Amino acid sequence: MDVPLPHLDRPFDYLVPEALDADARPGVRVKVRFAGQLVDGWLLERAESSEHPKLAYLEKVVSPVPVLSPEVARLARAVADRYAGSLADVLRLAVPPRHARAEKAVTGADASPTDAPAPDGGPAGGTAPDGSTAPSGVPPEAADADAQPGARAGGRAEVDPRGWRDYPAGPALLRALTEGRPARAVWSALPGEDWAERYADAVAATVAGGRGAVVVVADARDLDRLDAALTAVLGTGRHVRLTAADGPARRYRAFLTARTGEVDVVIGTRAAMFAPVRRLGLVAVWDDGDDLHAEPRAPYPHARDVLLTRAQLGDIAALVGGYARTAEAQLLVETGWAREVVADRAVVRARTPAMAPTGDDPQLARDPGAASARLPSLAWTTARDALRADLPVLVQVPRRGYVPSVACADCRAPARCPHCAGPLALPSAQGTPACRWCGRVAAAYACPECGGRRLRASVTGARRTAEELGRAFPGVPVRTSGREEVLASVPGGAGLVIATPGAEPVAEGGYGAVLLLDSWALLTRADLRAGEEALRRWMAAAALARPGTAGGRVVVVADGALAPVQALLRWDSAWFAARELAERRELGFPPAVRMASVTGAAEAVADLLAGARLPGDAEVLGPVPAEEGRERMLVRVPRSRAAAMAEALHAAAGQRSARKAADPVRLQVDPLTLF
Repeated sequence: MDVPLPHLDRPFDYLVPEALDADARPGVRVKVRFAGQLVDGWLLERAESSEHPKLAYLEKVVSPVPVLSPEVARLARAVADRYAGSLADVLRLAVPPRHARAEKAVTGADASPTDAPAPDGGPAGGTAPDGSTAPSGVPPEAADADAQPGARAGGRAEVDPRGWRDYPAGPALLRALTEGRPARAVWSALPGEDWAERYADAVAATVAGGRGAVVVVADARDLDRLDAALTAVLGTGRHVRLTAADGPARRYRAFLTARTGEVDVVIGTRAAMFAPVRRLGLVAVWDDGDDLHAEPRAPYPHARDVLLTRAQLGDIAALVGGYARTAEAQLLVETGWAREVVADRAVVRARTPAMAPTGDDPQLARDPGAASARLPSLAWTTARDALRADLPVLVQVPRRGYVPSVACADCRAPARCPHCAGPLALPSAQGTPACRWCGRVAAAYACPECGGRRLRASVTGARRTAEELGRAFPGVPVRTSGREEVLASVPGGAGLVIATPGAEPVAEGGYGAVLLLDSWALLTRADLRAGEEALRRWMAAAALARPGTAGGRVVVVADGALAPVQALLRWDSAWFAARELAERRELGFPPAVRMASVTGAAEAVADLLAGARLPGDAEVLGPVPAEEGRERMLVRVPRSRAAAMAEALHAAAGQRSARKAADPVRLQVDPLTLF
């Protein structure tokens, strides 16, 4: 039932009246009477009998279309258990809301259920390997897809391994996908790599082997690139896009197109991670470190983890790719679950733009202000030279608009509160600095970097940077790309492009120079993933530059001795991910361990933890302040005890739900933010 109460997270038995017998098949939406109310639900299974002596009748079959496949139902249950959530919450994410007009357009007005009895008593559709059946009304060529591997009538699936030859393990990956073997890979893309074409090659290899694929990307811009690449390789009409941004009708139509087996490939944002694809052979995610892959609704699943769970349950191939590598992806490599696909160092050096940090000894000798200036002379001359060569320049700024900040007047180090490390603010030009978080006054502030006691207010952001660079380079066109307007591409001539992270447009022929400004804003965040996130953002921007042999240069305004900067200069995110994972193992942080956060009023959090039968080796950490006066407690267990922790927390939440406890508590397993 679609009731998100933890203590009701179990199947319920109902009698099926004779009038609904033909339509009441596993996977259809139904309405049932529960506690005097009519509630929605999904029919999971038909049985001959029940252990309960007295049952109510099924009230209604909302639609005879079986929207919930057995494979997705099993996956949803596994995801709910992993994240200490309810099956109803996961199914709400997995199955889009019904749209009657779209349903009629795809299945027809007289659509019959997937396994409705045929006149001869047999199933109406063909049986799939997972036990589901093909809906009536599926085109004949779709029904014969299992017997005829490769493209369907009128389509094509060409596999060109040349794009993967820069990676020694790349051709072997494509062969495994074509042969239907469950290859698992973590791919580190080269600078300038057209990742969408490489993913299209992997999907084409899977389709050529007679199987389907699901690919998840972070945002609409990446989805457009992948859509165009797949259309070029597979042909028109061979895949569908599944994203919530397309609206209810288009999303439901794409969902049903996949569910009925008319297409073998589904691409989309995190809404596509549960896409019902027949004979699924590959699940893939691009840029798994992007926080857009994390679902903001309970039980807060991450697209990467859902797809990997799907690969594990179905024994199918998985591909995790990105310019940078996350600690979670590194764990897959180190445990042997996946194999890394990387290029040789000689190829990396040939494809990488020339990179330089500011603030190292040679720079300081020529420019004493290199360590504190927002745009050091190295960055300015690099941009000037690229513009003179009639090449575009990309400037990445971590924030948009006008963002006031307080920094040391001598070294430009961000001013942080000595009590809670929160950002300091100046009420007025002559005012005493005070913390924005805890409100304490820092009258005796001294910079921890240089010992300076003078503070200055500075203004950063994409709009401010565009104004400053527009005055520095008069006559040069200046474009901005950010939340208000995200540019997909820019021409290849001289011009300045100011972009926030994730909104960098592709330049025709590549950028002549890429400037990474305000690195402190990324590196000094109070976040476990600050270094990893900074490197991911930098590599995504640097990948758009020309190779060094073609004049491409990247300048990062940061100390070259920092580990994320070193990884960028060498284009070696695998080294940084291994280093990061080793440090987290030593400190007991995810993904080396599994953690859950319990957030709510202090009394409610204490009540839930008191009733939870946690494993004996579980550690309870906290409390730490949370939003709106609430507090957060953390539960940490070894990875081998993760299932027991999730089960205990979900059971405790069910006990509070059954008692109708007033104060809500939010459970989140593997939260992106710990503190």
